Amino acid sequence: MTQLNIFSMFLNAGLTVKLVMLLLFIFSFISWYIIFKKFLLFKRAKEQSAEFLDEFWNMKNLAEANKMAQELDSCPEAYIFQAGYAELQKLLAGKSSGESRQTFETLMASMDNLKRTLRKAENLETAALSSTLPFLATTGSSTPFIGLFGTVWGIMTSFQDIGARGSASLAIVAPGISEALVATAAGLAVAIPAVIFYNHFSNKLAEMENCMQNFSDELLNLVERDFLVKMKDKA
Repeated sequence: MTQLNIFSMFLNAGLTVKLVMLLLFIFSFISWYIIFKKFLLFKRAKEQSAEFLDEFWNMKNLAEANKMAQELDSCPEAYIFQAGYAELQKLLAGKSSGESRQTFETLMASMDNLKRTLRKAENLETAALSSTLPFLATTGSSTPFIGLFGTVWGIMTSFQDIGARGSASLAIVAPGISEALVATAAGLAVAIPAVIFYNHFSNKLAEMENCMQNFSDELLNLVERDFLVKMKDKA
């Protein structure tokens, strides 16, 4: 029984098929690099998020929470909190300076500014977490067709050889066609893990987006209840 040797088939393939295989290898290398980096990123973000949220609601004040948030470099909620805390400090500084008497309308406007700041921070965190994921989607959808192109080209070359030799025996046809089919197999081998992990990370991203949105809403409620309401009463 003849043993399948992919490396030997690659060496015996034509130039075009070799270029296709090289392109697929580049796609595969980049995809697995992204998969490895994203796996570590999402794992670290989940761990730090759990740590931050557990500690946040037990903090005595927001300044203490902000100090903790600065130490968590991969926590989406910590980044959102820091953005909101900085905006809140601007609001409190404007009030304490006595530049103008804040009415209920100005307090609501300040609340809108804080809300926009938190939403912007959410969008930035989502963009950071989802960066390079489109490459996995592109890999999953395009590499099977790239491999198929290599196969079609290899089969065309094999038929040209058949015509040149004037023989269509299986011994002549089979090696060239099997070498060409390796490109399709390689394309699928690159695409399948890319699709699997793209869907996996997309689900993880959706979960984190929900967590970030929930945290932003809870932070807004906290600020409105414990800060803005007090400022309105003193106005």
